[in-house]
Amino acid sequence: MSENGITAAGQARDAAGETVRTPAGEALRPHAEVAFATELSALAAADDRPRPERWRLSPWAVATYLLGGTLADGTVITPKYVGPRRIIEVAVTTLATDRALLLLGVPGTAKTWVSEHLAAAVSGDSTLLVQGTAGTPEEAIRYGWNYAELLAHGPSRDALVPSPVMRAMAQGMTARVEELTRIPADVQDTLITILSEKTLPIPELGQEVQAVRGFNLIATANDRDRGVNDLSSALRRRFNTVVLPLPASPDDEVDIVTRRVEQIGRTLRLPPAPEGMDEIRRVVTVFRELRDGVTADGRTKLKSPSGTLSTAEAISVVTNGLALATHFGDGVLRPGDVAAGLLGAVVRDPAADRVVWQEYLETVVRERDGWKDFYRACREVGA
Repeated sequence: MSENGITAAGQARDAAGETVRTPAGEALRPHAEVAFATELSALAAADDRPRPERWRLSPWAVATYLLGGTLADGTVITPKYVGPRRIIEVAVTTLATDRALLLLGVPGTAKTWVSEHLAAAVSGDSTLLVQGTAGTPEEAIRYGWNYAELLAHGPSRDALVPSPVMRAMAQGMTARVEELTRIPADVQDTLITILSEKTLPIPELGQEVQAVRGFNLIATANDRDRGVNDLSSALRRRFNTVVLPLPASPDDEVDIVTRRVEQIGRTLRLPPAPEGMDEIRRVVTVFRELRDGVTADGRTKLKSPSGTLSTAEAISVVTNGLALATHFGDGVLRPGDVAAGLLGAVVRDPAADRVVWQEYLETVVRERDGWKDFYRACREVGA
C-alpha cells in the first residue's frame, strides 16, 4: 500500500474496515484514485496552495483535477467533468466548510462520477460509500454488529462494525451516500445528528464518535425516478445543494461520451474507434432531439419517449456498439452497431415509445442527408 493508503491496482474494505487488495490489472473498474493516480500525484507535487486539514490537495487543485488543465511542468490533467466551472468551484468550497454537499440532478448528469472524483481528490479514497436503495437499513449509515462477538461477549467496541460514514468521521475523510432519495425517510434522517452535531452516538456502549477535522459527506439524489423519498426539510437544511445540469451543447455531450467510451474501452481491452465519431455524434443528436422534443434546427416538434435518454445511456449505447464492431465486425463503428442499443434505450414502454420512435425515424431520420444507412439499420432492428 502506498503512503496515502492507495493500492497499486485498487482497494476495498472488509467488514472490519481492513483494506482488501485487488491484483494489479484485474480490476474491471478501478477506483478514481487508482485510475488517475498519476494525475493526482502530479497535482500534489505542484500544489503549493493552502489545504484544509487532512485534504490531499488544495481546493484549487481539486477543481483543476475535475475540470482539467495543464500544470507548470507540462502535465496534462484530463477533465473529469465537462460543464460550468462555477458548479465545481461551489461544490469544492462546500466540502471545505462544515456543510455537507448534495449533488442533485436528473439521471445521467454525472452525479456519481463527480462524487467519486471529489472524494478521490479530497481524501485519496472514494470507497467510503453507502449505496442507497429502498432496502438500505439504518446500520448502513450508523453501525452494525458482529453477532457472534455480540452473543459471546456482549456489546463492545470489538463487536461493533463501523459503517463507511463512521469510518470517515473517525479518520477525517469524505463519505459518500449515493441515491439518497431512494433510502427510506426514517433511515435518511439518521444523517441529521451526524451532519448537525458532527457526532454519532453509540447508546449501547454509552459512547459516541465525534467527527475529526476533514470529515464531510457527499450525497447524490434525483427526483425523476420512481420510488423516490423526498428529503425532510430538516435534512435538506444540512446540505448545500448543487444542481448538475444536462450538457449545455451537443459538442459538450459528444466530448463527454467520447472520453468515457475511450476510458471504458481501455478497461475492456477494446480497440480505439477513431472512425466512430460520426456514429457518436449521431447517437447524441438522436438523444438530444428526443429528449428536448424538437429537432436541432428547431423546425420540427417531436414527441418525447418515457425514458430519460441521459448522457450515461448514450455512453452505454456507444460502448455496446464498439464491442459489437470489435467482436462481430471489422472494428469500425457503424450504424448497425448502435441501432439495437438505441432501440433499447428509446423504447422502454413497448406501446407508446415504439410509436414515438417510428414517427421520429420516418419524419426526421429518413429525410436527413447522410443518414440513409442509419435509417435502414434502425428499420431492420425494429422490424
